[in-house]
Amino acid sequence: MAKARLNKKSMVLCLAICFGLCFVSVFAELQRFEHPTKGGGILSFLVLGDWGRQGDFNQSEVAYQMGIVGGKLDVDFVVSTGDNFYDDGLKGEHDPAFVDSYVNIYTAKSLQKQWYSVLGNHDYRGDAEAQLSPFLRTIDGRWLCQRSFIVNAEIADLFFVDTTPFVRDYFDEPENHVYDWRGVTPVETYTTNILNDLESALRESAAKWKIVVGHHAIRSVGHHGDTKELVDRLLPILQANNADLYMNGHDHCLEHISDDSSPIQFLTSGAGSKAWRGDLKEMNKQGLKFFYDGQGFMSVKLSQTDMESVFYDVFGSVLHRWTTSKQLHSAI
Repeated sequence: MAKARLNKKSMVLCLAICFGLCFVSVFAELQRFEHPTKGGGILSFLVLGDWGRQGDFNQSEVAYQMGIVGGKLDVDFVVSTGDNFYDDGLKGEHDPAFVDSYVNIYTAKSLQKQWYSVLGNHDYRGDAEAQLSPFLRTIDGRWLCQRSFIVNAEIADLFFVDTTPFVRDYFDEPENHVYDWRGVTPVETYTTNILNDLESALRESAAKWKIVVGHHAIRSVGHHGDTKELVDRLLPILQANNADLYMNGHDHCLEHISDDSSPIQFLTSGAGSKAWRGDLKEMNKQGLKFFYDGQGFMSVKLSQTDMESVFYDVFGSVLHRWTTSKQLHSAI
């Protein structure tokens, strides 16, 4: 058994080295990856969610604008907030949708950087483990999707959380959908382990910025609204451990909401293809800074002292810009 564990860890280490990632450690559900930045004390990346539709619903147009913005910012990597392939994830690691909805869409030179991705609920409707497979990286070395993991990017630590198993409705009311729960049962043990490991990692992080990424929103005024399970179980951990941002997809919109009990900002970037026009909940708008119901994406730029996040529409126009200083915690 010990030999088997060693072989598995060695295999992951080799794969990480082959694809330019420095593997640091494995504990429970969280893996750590080092991502060296381009230098100068600046980190920048793009954030995209809910996108994989073979270029349809303006996916290709959003990708084109991402390429332009990514070039201007010289981004270090791209973050995907999940629902990577519609409607029902990938059928397997050989599914042509991986090429049709990802490889052949995000072709700009500036986007040929590492992509860090989490699974969304639609991804769980297919072969969820296919998206985690190292085989996909032999097709396109940019791709890295794990259930939950950490990216250490010098001035920032990014904590990626597998949020779908937290949502009880997917177990209690599947709406004729079949979910791939391999690897996440018993679900209470699985989600508790994630939270425990996340709490430890956040507490021990010495990074200037702590950013948490999941598919489901903690706070949203879009179609799905707040995710109660995350409000109850995840949010207190973020508040207690000085998280700066929580970034998500799930709602097909762009939005920015401020927490009323901590400096945390909730940023939704789930408009990578199909958007839901006019789908705005009137309830619980407390802290709402920005909402847009069309397609688009987001950029984040960090220095030792400052953060800037920008939302763009399908034409590349700036819709909303937010900046903060680590010392002042003030927004503009």
